[in-house]
Amino acid sequence: MRLPSAFAVCVCCLATSLAVAQPKVSTPAGPIDFEEYEPVSTLKVAEHKLGRAKYPFIDVHNHQYQMDGADLRKLIGQMDSLNMGLMINLSGRGFSSNTAESSKFFSDALANIQKTDSKRLALFTNINFANVNDNGWTAQAVKTLEEDVKKGAKGLKIYKSLGFNVKDDKGNRVRVDDPRLDPVWAKCGELGVPVLIHTADPKSFWDPMDRYNERWLELKLHPGRKRAENNSIPWEQLIAEQHNVFRKHPKTTFINAHMGWFPNDLTKLDSLMQAFPNMNLEIGAVIAELGRQPRAARKFFEKYQDRILFGKDSWVPSEYATYFRVLETDDEYFPYHKKYHAFWRMYGLALPDEVLKKVYYKNALRIIPGLDKSQFPQ
Repeated sequence: MRLPSAFAVCVCCLATSLAVAQPKVSTPAGPIDFEEYEPVSTLKVAEHKLGRAKYPFIDVHNHQYQMDGADLRKLIGQMDSLNMGLMINLSGRGFSSNTAESSKFFSDALANIQKTDSKRLALFTNINFANVNDNGWTAQAVKTLEEDVKKGAKGLKIYKSLGFNVKDDKGNRVRVDDPRLDPVWAKCGELGVPVLIHTADPKSFWDPMDRYNERWLELKLHPGRKRAENNSIPWEQLIAEQHNVFRKHPKTTFINAHMGWFPNDLTKLDSLMQAFPNMNLEIGAVIAELGRQPRAARKFFEKYQDRILFGKDSWVPSEYATYFRVLETDDEYFPYHKKYHAFWRMYGLALPDEVLKKVYYKNALRIIPGLDKSQFPQ
């Protein structure tokens, strides 16, 4: 049947406009790999993409390796854009195992902070674990810790290398709960400074890299994170060693990095919070775990609102928006900023203001001594 010319023209124009409106398809035809699959959600819900935190916040888990000589005004400008009131650089002694070099970094970083703005930046110190021995190493570690705190360090940061690959002068692995470290933990308690400790990695890094491992994509893209073959120390053993330290030193305040790698088992983490009243948590690199269980996570935050601190870990300013959105909004089904970290979608916790204030700054001001409180709401 022949269409009337006017009708044919309309159909042709409509087809042309629809063709123009359709997005270009960049995926090749045929089978695709999981890494390539990036569906655009058709869900239409309210969105609140936040570039700034509702309240000024303290990032208790950051690393700045050029703080000894960099122009810190640029860093503070980036902090201002996020409404970050204060940043704690956990790498106060840089990343050198040479005592002289790390001491110089610490002194230069402190001087640079004082010159720029000591209200906005602070340092934790670190322990030099090179060649732990039985002939004075412990006494020197305690002495250095005490001197650094006197100079201005606000706490002690322990890297995950302790337990993984730190060895003593005899070539033996130094356990997280090695008795030679007991005086260090005790001194922190005596000085009233917290220990922010990172032990192990997500349990999935030890699991078989098969179709059941939800970190499969991350392990494929970052094969060095797989622990089963290249690290023989069981995950459970590392975690137990850390918990032994908490148990042996009840007078020392600990901040467990990455929620102790239990953000995906809040029932277990609840029991640990009860067992170790000296253990606090920070949320760096685990916001995706919290965002996929918003109801359970919100209840956990409300229950332990006095013992959870804000932390991010890697310094990528654009990624903070994900944290703000999870903590502050009730948005539904939105993506994480790294697909390999979390291929699932997240939901906002919509924390009450008082809980949010505690997580953002009140808990840090209470737990970490010597931080300037003047810029934070009471």
